[in-house]
Amino acid sequence: MPAYVPFVPLPLDQEDVRYEYGPDSARRPGVLRGFTVELCWDSTVYPGTTRKVWIHVPAAYNPAEPAGLVLFQDGWWYLDPDGDVRGGIVLDNLVHHGDIPVTIGVFVDPGVFESIEDPTGRTNRSAEYDAFDGRYGAFLLEEIIPEVRRRFAVSDDPERWGIVGGSSGGNCALTVAWHHPDRFRRVAGFLSSFTQLPGGNNYPALIHTTLRKPLRIFMQAGHRDLRWNEPDHNWLAENLRVAAALTEAGYDLRLVLGDGGHSPNHAGVLLPDALRWLWRTPQG
Repeated sequence: MPAYVPFVPLPLDQEDVRYEYGPDSARRPGVLRGFTVELCWDSTVYPGTTRKVWIHVPAAYNPAEPAGLVLFQDGWWYLDPDGDVRGGIVLDNLVHHGDIPVTIGVFVDPGVFESIEDPTGRTNRSAEYDAFDGRYGAFLLEEIIPEVRRRFAVSDDPERWGIVGGSSGGNCALTVAWHHPDRFRRVAGFLSSFTQLPGGNNYPALIHTTLRKPLRIFMQAGHRDLRWNEPDHNWLAENLRVAAALTEAGYDLRLVLGDGGHSPNHAGVLLPDALRWLWRTPQG
C-alpha cells in the first residue's frame, strides 16, 4: 500500500518559515501524563561543571518490565512543554498509543561553570557537544545513566537506546553513537553543527573508511541553515555531505530537508515521526 501525503504548497520565501505542529506535539485527550524527576548534577568527567537533568517517565512504565531509554541534549529546551520540541509530551503520546515501546526520556543540560561570572565563559556546551571523541558518551554512561538505572528499570538492549540533539547537540548525538554503538543504536540529529567539529567535519571520510556500525539515523537539514550559501563552514552542505556518505555506506538513514533557518521549530514538528521511524520494526 502506498503512503499518500497531503498536498501542501511550497512557500516562496525560504527564510522565514514556521512549520505547524501535529497532534502528538500537544496534550491529547485520554493520554495520561508521565512524571518528571529533576536532578542537579556535578560531573566528575567534566570537573567543575554542574547541570540539571530531567528524567521523564511515561505513565505506562512498569518496574517489572524494563523500559527503553532516549537521551536528549540541551535538556530543558527539548523538554519544555511550551517550547519548540516538547519531548515529554511527545513521549507520553507515542507510548500511550503504542507507537514506540515504553521509553524513558533523559533530558540533559550542558554543563556550566558556576564559579565563572562571565556568561560567555560559563557554559561548557561546545566543549562537550562539538568534541569528536568518546568523552561525552562516557559521561552519559558512567554518570547519568547509572543514576537513571538506580531509580528505574532500564533495558540492556542497545536497540532500545537512542540519543537526540539539535545544532551542536545533533553532531553530539551522532558522535556518542559512533563511539558507543554497543549502547546507542538510534540517533536523531536536527540541523547538526558538523562545521564546528575540531579540525572540520571528518565524518564523510570516516564513514567511507570504517566498517558500517549498527546504527539507525534520522537527520534533518534546513535550506537556510547557517552560512547556507557560503563556500565554507556551511551547515546545510555539511549535513548533506554526512547524509550522502551514510547513504553510500548502506546505513539505515532518513533525511528530511526543510526550509527556514537555524531554528528548532521543524525539529519539534518532526520529533514524533522521527521517534516512530527510529523505533519501527526492521521490516517497517
